Amino acid sequence: MSADRGAWEERQARALAGVLPKATSSGIPLAPLYVPDDAPVDYAHDLGFPGEPPFTRGVYPTMYRGQPWTMRQYAGFGSARQTNERFRYLLERGQTGLSVAFDLPTQMGFDSDHARAQGEVGRVGVAVSTLDDMAELLDGLPLERVTTSMTINATAAILLCFYVAVAEARGIPRRALGGTVQNDLLKEYIARGTYIYPPAGSLRLTTDLVAFCARELPRWNPISISGYHMREAGATAAQEIAFTLADGLTYVQAAVDRGLDVDDFAPRLSFFFNAHSHLFEEAAKFRAARRLWARLLTERYRPKNPKSLMLRFHAQTAGSTLTAQQPENNIVRTTIEALAAVLGGAQSLHTNSYDEALGLPTENAVRLALRTQQLLAAESGAADTADPLAGAYFVEALTAELEERALGYLAEIDKRGGMLRAIESGYVQHEIHLAAYRHQQDVEAQRTPVVGVNCFVEDEPRPENIFQPDPRVEHERAARLAAYRAARDPAAWARALAALEAAARADGDLVERTLDAVRARATLGEISDRLRAVFGEYRPARQL
Repeated sequence: MSADRGAWEERQARALAGVLPKATSSGIPLAPLYVPDDAPVDYAHDLGFPGEPPFTRGVYPTMYRGQPWTMRQYAGFGSARQTNERFRYLLERGQTGLSVAFDLPTQMGFDSDHARAQGEVGRVGVAVSTLDDMAELLDGLPLERVTTSMTINATAAILLCFYVAVAEARGIPRRALGGTVQNDLLKEYIARGTYIYPPAGSLRLTTDLVAFCARELPRWNPISISGYHMREAGATAAQEIAFTLADGLTYVQAAVDRGLDVDDFAPRLSFFFNAHSHLFEEAAKFRAARRLWARLLTERYRPKNPKSLMLRFHAQTAGSTLTAQQPENNIVRTTIEALAAVLGGAQSLHTNSYDEALGLPTENAVRLALRTQQLLAAESGAADTADPLAGAYFVEALTAELEERALGYLAEIDKRGGMLRAIESGYVQHEIHLAAYRHQQDVEAQRTPVVGVNCFVEDEPRPENIFQPDPRVEHERAARLAAYRAARDPAAWARALAALEAAARADGDLVERTLDAVRARATLGEISDRLRAVFGEYRPARQL
């Protein structure tokens, strides 16, 4: 076949001479044509069948023929009541899972009335400081039937304990609760920044939560190992695969070191990836990540349960590709990115709203984003068969190339002493910064076209109807917190916080003690402060 292609290139030399070089959004050079020799696939070894290792073609045998992916629109702003109203709005229009965005004070372990929370309460997510806030957020929602994803990391254990306590008060058993907490602190040091404690304390909290869920919440994903934010920071597709899986291996090893058998928790590990702009590279990325994770777990841990090898993932379309210029173009961008996630076999999906480059999404924009998913599921045909791109020379070549590049990064990380040391030295951050810099250079030089920004530009008026959070929320929250603290039993509160601090100083179970503190009506900030007193606060060292 290579000889045949060579002959074709000679015959078509004049036409091919004018073809400009092309590359994926991650810089992988692309040939003008792909043939079987570009994608030599050993079907049994490299692809297999859906629902069986190496899971390249999907983690479930029926994929979307069994049931569609979970449509989980991310939402959160202002007060718990306001966000509850948005959740109801989305569920009434066909959303099938909840996804909660928390404001920065909640993510950073500060109550809404803390001095460092000023100006940030309810701005980029919902403010949750107390058990009552969580009860209001979940009011009337069928927790035993709808799964809930919470994008929360440093305070993940506290928010999950709030959730469990609310369910208990409503008579819902723990075993009936399904959902996910992100709980991925390593990527916070790399790309996002909502960390509180140094890595050792954070890793202990993460593994305590993994152990708690394995024991008490069998339907809950205790961690969502996230490449999304690294891709948003500028990582390439290969870097997103490699750095995400390296984080995942670090968590697996920490849990094994804690005494857990890999089969006790690995089937409930979940992942979170970015659905970016290059349709075929992204579909190949998801396939490569599944295959590589199954191979890595097999080589390093030899699990007995095949489900331990499954890379189940949530995808979100790329916020970094949204433009404030000609924002309606974002509808098309998001549709392409969502299609990539579906073709790549995502288990759940969030589609960004077209106005998110301007502010928090409006109701109409959120509805259109949800309808985009529903149209893909019902009308596009992309969900009618498992892994519809399998066997395409181009896609299989990209899948193999991304796996190979990711393995190169993983080998370098191992050479540097593992992911923790690679993060502490700044290696991972430096690689992402370089990729982001190169991409920005390409955009500014117009080598990478961005419609409405560096090509097909138009003068346009400032958009109207931009969503604005209610500024009164911050003042109302302070009054609610004062009343909450005044109504609790001070002796029970003090005992629970003292027991939590003692457990942190020893080797006690932090999640159970956090749950006791939540029941004693300690606030998120108070619990975080007790852990700060033991673990300290993280200050990043000078990097490369």
